[in-house]
Amino acid sequence: MTDIGKTLQNARNEKHYTLDDLQQITKIQKRYLIAIEENNFDALPGDFYVRAFIRQYADTVGIKADKLLSELDEQAGKKKVEETKEEPTEAKTRTEAVRRQQQSSTPSQVSQSFDKFMHYLPTIIIVGVVVIIIGSIYFVVAGNKKEANQAASSTNVSISSDVSSSKKSSKKESSSEEVSSSSSKKESSSSSESSKSSKGQKITNTAVSGSRFTYSLTSPAKKNKIKFTSKGGSAWSSISVNGTANWQGTLQNGASHTVTLPEGTTSFNISLGNSNVTNITINGKKFDFLKENSTLTVRQITVNVASE
Repeated sequence: MTDIGKTLQNARNEKHYTLDDLQQITKIQKRYLIAIEENNFDALPGDFYVRAFIRQYADTVGIKADKLLSELDEQAGKKKVEETKEEPTEAKTRTEAVRRQQQSSTPSQVSQSFDKFMHYLPTIIIVGVVVIIIGSIYFVVAGNKKEANQAASSTNVSISSDVSSSKKSSKKESSSEEVSSSSSKKESSSSSESSKSSKGQKITNTAVSGSRFTYSLTSPAKKNKIKFTSKGGSAWSSISVNGTANWQGTLQNGASHTVTLPEGTTSFNISLGNSNVTNITINGKKFDFLKENSTLTVRQITVNVASE
C-alpha cells in the first residue's frame, strides 16, 4: 500500500523544495501541505480540494498523480467498510445503557417525588390566588387613572392640534424637497463614477506558464472592485494585494463575494481551486480568464494594474 504523504514528501526533498517554496509555487497554504504529507486529509476543506491539492502537489514535484489518487480512493473505500461494521456494536451499547437506566428507576423514587409534589401543592395554590387578586386590582386602578388623564388633557390637545399640524405639514414638505434633491444628486454622482470606472477598461493576457497566468489591467478605477461568484458547485478562492493576503474563502453554489481593492493598488494575485465554476468581474466587467486553457481546474492569476 502506497503512503501518499510520504511519497510526496520524498519527491519534494529530491527537488530540494522546502514547504515554503512549495507554498509559493502552488499557492496552497503551508498547513494544508503539512496535512497532506501526514495523510491528515480531514484537515483539508473537502474531498474535492483533497484531490485537487494532491494532483497539484504531484505535478509540481514531478510524479504521476493518477496512481496516488487511485490509492486515495482505495483507502476511502476501506474506511467506509470499517465504519459500517462498527455501527451495530455502538447501537447495541447505547441500547444496553438505556435499558440499565430504565431498570435503575425504582417505584420508590417515583413515590417520593409524588409525595413532595402533594406536600407543596397547597402553597402553590395560595400563591397563585394572591397573584391573581393583586393583578386584578392593579389593572383596575391603572385603567381609572388613564381615563382621568385623558379627560384632563383632551381640552389642551384640541386647542393646539390645529396649530401644530399646520407647522408639521410645512416642515415635512420642505424636508421632503431637500431629501429628494440630495438623493437625485447622489444617484447622478454614483452613476457617473461607475460609468467612468468601466469606460475604456481593458484586460489583456501577457504571459502563460503552466497553471500561472499574467494579465494587464488598463484604464482601471481608483478603487477596483473584484466580485467572485460560484455557479455550478462550490469553489475555493483567494486574493492578495501587493503581496498581502486580502481575502480567502469557499463559496457555495450561487454565492458571491466582492473585494474592494485599496486606492493605489499596482498588482493583485488571485488563486482559484475550481476555476470552471468560478465567475469573476472587475468593476462590473466580466473577466474571461477561461479562454486561456479552459480545461484547467486550479490556476494562479496575477493582474498588473496600469496607472491612470
